[in-house]
Formats: sequence, structure tokens, C-alpha cells
Amino acid sequence: MAERLESLKAGIIGGFSLYVAFLITSLVNTLVLAKYVPRLASLQIGINWHWWLSGGIAAFSGLLFGVTYRYIIRTDKNPQLKSGGVMAFGLVRGLTQIDYAKIILPGLVQAGESVLWFAMGAIALDIAIQIGWIKPFTSRNSS
Repeated sequence: MAERLESLKAGIIGGFSLYVAFLITSLVNTLVLAKYVPRLASLQIGINWHWWLSGGIAAFSGLLFGVTYRYIIRTDKNPQLKSGGVMAFGLVRGLTQIDYAKIILPGLVQAGESVLWFAMGAIALDIAIQIGWIKPFTSRNSS
């Protein structure tokens, strides 16, 4: 039960951090990129039901990432595990953004922001583990 509670805490931190990343990138997309780069005008987002749905999906993706990331990194200090987890989640979301985009440049921007979201989530989770808010997963079957 204690492991499940730690995973839930990791999921909550991951979900919150990805939602914050979503808010930041939404603001940058709308106030900077769409305004000053005409080819990125499609990135401008209004606050409507689609924006709320996108935010909810980002938060849920962060929850899943947080739980999974805790199991990926365990007590290892291997940077390839950390970056591999970030890239796996970020590229899965990012490549679907490119596939969905009608124009390639906005899709590439959204793919980059996907990786950024999960990187921000990983940083938040690493900090939470370092300060003791979350206990790292320890494998009981270590050799």
C-alpha cells in the first residue's frame, strides 16, 4: 500500500507540473508565437471547451508519466533512463501532433513543446524525490 501511495503522489506532482507546462506553452503560443510569426497563427488558442479538454489531457498524461517515471528511474542515477522516459512520453505525444497538423511547422512546435512538458515533469519529480516528498521505487528483486 505504501508503494501505491508514493506512486499516487508522483502522479499528482506529474499531473500538476504538466498542467503548468501546458498553461505556459499556451500563453507563449498565443501571446508570442502566433502574434509575431504569421506561419504559427494556428497555435493561437482561445479559452473554450477545447482548451479545457487539452489541459485535462495534459494533466492526465502527467499523472501517467509521474507514476511511470518513478518506476523507470527507481534508485538509479542513470541519466539515460531519465532522458529515455522523457523522450518516450514526449515523442509519442509529439509525433502524433506532427501527424495531426495540416502544416508541418506548427506540428514541429507542438512536438517540441511535448518533449518540454515531460522534461518539466521529470524535473519536478526529481526535485520531489530529492527533498523527500516522494520515495523512489526500490526493487525488491535486486541481484
